[in-house]
Amino acid sequence: MEQVAFTVRMNNDLKGQFEELCENFGMSMSTAINIFARAVIKQKKIPFDIEYNSDVNLSRAKSITDSIRKDAIKNGTADMSLDEINKEIYGR
Repeated sequence: MEQVAFTVRMNNDLKGQFEELCENFGMSMSTAINIFARAVIKQKKIPFDIEYNSDVNLSRAKSITDSIRKDAIKNGTADMSLDEINKEIYGR
């Protein structure tokens, strides 16, 4: 499938915070936006409630992501492309 560029305008501080969180999750901002777009299309709605939760523990999320990454390396799936991951998930 052909890839295209997509430009998003946002406040510089917001971009910095988003980029940092994505890095903590072990993904790029582009990957995060692609995940969001796929979820919106699949569910035909915004796939989450919009609310503030001060109890979110980012270090716990990073720990879980690191564990998943280690498992992917162990299982030989760490180098899968986004297309390969989607084929695995959606069976296409």
